[in-house]
Amino acid sequence: MTSPSATRVVVTGMGATTPVGGTVAESWDAILAGRSGARPLEFDWVAQYQLPVTFAAQLHTPPDQVLAKVETRRLDPSSQYALIAAREAWADAGSPDIDPERIAVAVGSGIGGVHTLLNQWDTLREKGPRRVYPLAVPMLMPNGPAAAISLELSARAGSHTPVSACASGAEAMGYAVQLIRSGRADVVVAGGTEAAMHPMPIAGFAAMQALSTRNDDPEGASRPYDISRDGFVLGEGAAVIVLESEEHARARGARIYAELAGVGMSADAYHITAPEPEGAGAARAMLEAIATAGATPADIAHINAHATSTPVGDVAEANAIRRAFGELAGAIPVSATKSMTGHLLGAAGSLEAIFTILALHHRLAPATINLVDLDPEVGLDVVRGSHRTLPEGELLALNNSFGFGGHNVALAFRTV
Repeated sequence: MTSPSATRVVVTGMGATTPVGGTVAESWDAILAGRSGARPLEFDWVAQYQLPVTFAAQLHTPPDQVLAKVETRRLDPSSQYALIAAREAWADAGSPDIDPERIAVAVGSGIGGVHTLLNQWDTLREKGPRRVYPLAVPMLMPNGPAAAISLELSARAGSHTPVSACASGAEAMGYAVQLIRSGRADVVVAGGTEAAMHPMPIAGFAAMQALSTRNDDPEGASRPYDISRDGFVLGEGAAVIVLESEEHARARGARIYAELAGVGMSADAYHITAPEPEGAGAARAMLEAIATAGATPADIAHINAHATSTPVGDVAEANAIRRAFGELAGAIPVSATKSMTGHLLGAAGSLEAIFTILALHHRLAPATINLVDLDPEVGLDVVRGSHRTLPEGELLALNNSFGFGGHNVALAFRTV
């Protein structure tokens, strides 16, 4: 395991656009109110393709209500969402006046510009090559969102795009820590984005039986850890944070939300989609995050779990938590916020990182909704019914993110 770094990296700004709110504040209020963002899909293609799943957790605030018309025309939705979140995060950090050569961007995506790719393929087939949009390639690139933010902020220290399925946003934040600790950047805008509300991804996820089919109850469909769970609810959106060294943040008088104290990453090398059932790789990531934070498992006061609401995934994560924490596992409050937001794929980890930061900031672990009958195979203290007050004093919390391909990322946040 890596030893703790002497450079403390802190969070000074946050931004998000999600299925439950157009900003961080709106999204957090919705989480505390227990509101689901899932609703029926009102697109002609649902009936056209006879999709077996007819609902999803769609974006709460349409981008055209926030962005200029030219921006929505020239950016894939994945880049639109990322730019909205980044602008909020940068403003929240005080719009710092920093040498552009000391600013970097790390924004991941699990799928990238799937809307542009598939829509322009339709244009090519139906209308020919002359009608393909000239900006199709830069719009469909997975690094398009990071590039858009880099251009927005004139960030010249680096622009990076981890593509690690559902761990992408969390991995981007972990990479941001490395950028700061290596001395390459003073400030990094980091997070994830995803815009996969398109018939092909929905059909693909449905074909592999990954999605819930509760078409008659969208708001109750995402049921992490419940014995009746039958798959995840597709979500979309973006979440971004501003990270900088504590020394740099304090020198400019920035407000600090929390410290990103530890990062753990591992790979299952087990299956292209299924998690390793005993949670060995996920447990290693959690323990590495704790160790690099200079802490022990006994220091963890809260976990925001990956908890997608899939029958196999939830149990594998529960096994990983027990493997990492032993007899302590049953005493740690666990929140599963995907019960409200759905699964934002490449943006899931970054959004749940923000919820973890806010849980520490407000000392409140949010309750999981739709959890009626806890699966006996889970055996964790899942927060439900009402929110859980976290204790006073210094606290450390984990955010778990796991992706297809066996990607495991755990982030440890500490109160400041």
